[in-house]
Amino acid sequence: MENSEKKALKDRITKEKIEKYLSLTLKALETAKKSIAKGAEREAKEIIDMASNYLSDTEYFYKKGDLVNAFAAINYAHGWIDAGARLGIFNVKDSKLFTIR
Repeated sequence: MENSEKKALKDRITKEKIEKYLSLTLKALETAKKSIAKGAEREAKEIIDMASNYLSDTEYFYKKGDLVNAFAAINYAHGWIDAGARLGIFNVKDSKLFTIR
């Protein structure tokens, strides 16, 4: 297999890739739910609701076999959670799950 073929396969959205990132995002969401900053409950609820909605979208697209949109929805979900972490709405420390300073 040539390098260009290997790269093309690596860049594909596969069920395994979706499952990997879905697992990561679900773990981040559960961690965030347990780490809400005092006084940020209202904001945290909005972020958690949005992330949960996108995760529902992930499941819908995945079941339809639409892997591109399933993967996009996972990324939106994780983006919401990351934004909350970055803004201090969630007191989290895990740099493998969150984009934190």
